[in-house]
Amino acid sequence: MNGRLAGKVAVITGSTSGIGRACAHLFAEHGACIVVNGFPPEAGEPVVEAIRSAGGSAAYCHADVRRSDDLKQLMQFAVDTFGRLDIVMNNAFCGHSTNAIEQTEEDWDDVFASSVKATYLGCKYAIPLMTKAEAEHEESAGPVSLRGSIINTASVHGLLGSTNNAAYDAAKAAMINLTRQMAVDYGPQGIRVNALCPGWIATDEHMEWVQSRPDQARRQQMIYPLGRPGTMREAAYAALFLASDESSFVTGHALVVDGGLTIQLQDSLANKIERSIREERQAEFK
Repeated sequence: MNGRLAGKVAVITGSTSGIGRACAHLFAEHGACIVVNGFPPEAGEPVVEAIRSAGGSAAYCHADVRRSDDLKQLMQFAVDTFGRLDIVMNNAFCGHSTNAIEQTEEDWDDVFASSVKATYLGCKYAIPLMTKAEAEHEESAGPVSLRGSIINTASVHGLLGSTNNAAYDAAKAAMINLTRQMAVDYGPQGIRVNALCPGWIATDEHMEWVQSRPDQARRQQMIYPLGRPGTMREAAYAALFLASDESSFVTGHALVVDGGLTIQLQDSLANKIERSIREERQAEFK
């Protein structure tokens, strides 16, 4: 297949649903061979089959991203199956987040293990495989630029605090600074490391929430300058930019994809909330 990722191999954790699944499909459309990963394992096969049916290449590998041995095997699976490793998207997440007092230690550990620790381990095992493949290619074909791109799915929650999200906000912030640190360490080896920071993206899970709380969802949409949530495809295109050679001079960056949510002054948000309340009251009297 031709495309912006032609000839490249990508591992995407948490790609059986949501943004990860959208990235798997889009990356495959642009020529990448995809290693699909996520829970439950039976959700992986439909993603693989959909990619293959569209003419792409994909394979599923079961791995718990909280476990070191599993992540090591996942990265090696990419090389064993497709011959190399060029792109890793650390996207998986699990755990429950609430305020610091009510947060259980077990859930706190799960949130950090599935995001911060998993990102560290994914990079730990991916980067040597990326640099080894390029070194071997250099010996056989002369000097070439390295093509390792790592994308860590963080969030706007890593940039700003939110209500009842102690573990989640802390973990996403840690992922962003870990991204910057690794960009410094591994840039000389040609490995680019960037973070993706989505705002409200209309995943299947979020759309169920919208349907169950339409009034609350409408108010939330109003605080976005674009007046709506983003689509999974829009988030995937941002990740595609970071994965491709088009972003070859971009590293250590936290790319915000949030419809303008985080650019506003607080008075702007207050005005939008006030307008929303006023419109609701007017609707009640009609």
